[in-house]
Amino acid sequence: MSSVVELKKQTVTEIADKLRESKSTIVVDYRGLTVAQVTELRKQLREAGIDFKVYKNTLTRRATEEVGLGGLNEYLTGPNAIAFGSDDVVAPAKIINEFAKKNDKLEIKAGVIEGNIASLEDVKALAELPSREGLLSMLLSVLQAPIRNLALVTKAVADQKEEQGA
Repeated sequence: MSSVVELKKQTVTEIADKLRESKSTIVVDYRGLTVAQVTELRKQLREAGIDFKVYKNTLTRRATEEVGLGGLNEYLTGPNAIAFGSDDVVAPAKIINEFAKKNDKLEIKAGVIEGNIASLEDVKALAELPSREGLLSMLLSVLQAPIRNLALVTKAVADQKEEQGA
């Protein structure tokens, strides 16, 4: 009997550690998905470095209480799977949201974004953000615009002077 209790304690500690380490965590209801669909989702998440696990709700509730995320407990009903993203904040939400659009059986319930509990709307808003590379590209474009404009004006002035001189 004590080995079962020890195993449960280890699982609670594992979940709590993952909740602490992850930048974003998404809770989903996967009822109705086929094995092939769940396998495809796991594959997409694994390629992005995201851990996707199914835990008992009672053990997950204990872990959320341990790390101070008790507000997440209201979403821990029914069969749940949890995606833990430790590298990129946006990636878990983006991948799961895209998968949910193609597979209406997958239901996003809630999440934790950088230590704050996020509702379904918050998770979807996060999923709609451009990727890190996209944001950096936009920033670079904004930073280059004044230099590009100066170069165009300088060239136009040079061309105009050249025409007047000829």
